[in-house]
Amino acid sequence: MNINLPINVLYVDDEEHNLYSFKANFRKHYNIYTTTDTTEALDIVDKKNISIVLADQRMPIMTGVEFLEIIRNKHPEKIRILITGHTDIGAAIDAINRGEVFRFIDKPWDADYVKNAITTGFEIFRTREDLKKKNLDLQKANEELDHFIYSASHDLRAPLMSILGIVNLSEEEKEVEVLKQYFTLIQQSVLRLDSFVINIIDYYRNTRNTSEFKEPIDFKKMTAEVLATMRYLPNFDKIILNSYIKQDEIFLSDPIKVRIILNNLLSNAIKFQDHSKADFNINIQIEVLNKCCTLIIEDNGIGIAKNQLKNIFKMFYRGGLVNGSGVGLYIVEEAVQKLNGEVSVESIEKVGTKFTISLPGKN
Repeated sequence: MNINLPINVLYVDDEEHNLYSFKANFRKHYNIYTTTDTTEALDIVDKKNISIVLADQRMPIMTGVEFLEIIRNKHPEKIRILITGHTDIGAAIDAINRGEVFRFIDKPWDADYVKNAITTGFEIFRTREDLKKKNLDLQKANEELDHFIYSASHDLRAPLMSILGIVNLSEEEKEVEVLKQYFTLIQQSVLRLDSFVINIIDYYRNTRNTSEFKEPIDFKKMTAEVLATMRYLPNFDKIILNSYIKQDEIFLSDPIKVRIILNNLLSNAIKFQDHSKADFNINIQIEVLNKCCTLIIEDNGIGIAKNQLKNIFKMFYRGGLVNGSGVGLYIVEEAVQKLNGEVSVESIEKVGTKFTISLPGKN
């Protein structure tokens, strides 16, 4: 847990001198927001990333308990602290039952006690937020695992069943030309199977590799290595590759994730060519400047329909295509996010597709 993050604190009190005193005491330790108006206070909580809310009990329009009850209903994750200068057992009971306050602070307050209350409250706030995020991540992982198992079993079995069927047909076939056609079909099925297995490996590496691993990346070398693994893909020899790589400085990043991004974008550009066109073009543009990398992969392939663009990064989404696993672009987006980068896509059906990746280097 990183408790060095800025702690945003809101203090509501109808006496302005209390607000000035509070801000003067704690402005060096926290980001302080103050107001005498409970309506304005609610607006601040709605718009700012407030972690701790302190409220005076005795206020003219509504009591501190009433205000904290509203905060509890609208923003239950906020840590609520009641400040009172009066010994009022009824207010204490209300604060516990209605506002579910974290702590009471008596006036005149002790600065060390207030700092301890805010810091401890923030630790609880951060723990709750981390737990909420982990629960959401776990829910997402479980949903993806269910989908993954179902789709993986289908995508692994389908090419194998195709191969088996072709083998059975070829056993009684004596025509050489027909056998060559069978071998071509087997090759296509094997390549589909191999592509899906590679995607599974990439998916595993990307999800499991969460460390801050970094090393210098030579984009010319990495691009050449990635393309070398694809030279046996159908029609690879017919592709016109235009490469522009400018790297005059060291770029530190996670080579596994960067390779995953390059591999999936380039393999897609190769797979989804438009066979009605005379030339198959793939443009690779990589530029490293000021410790940031811009990576562009552009092709003149079949393109993506406008109504499908919003779904292409979803796991197992294929948009009606039969020769894709539906995992590659999902992995690309996940890898880019883990590198704190951004990915965008422009595509016109039957014209081509352009992916732009922006990646910050690691220090």
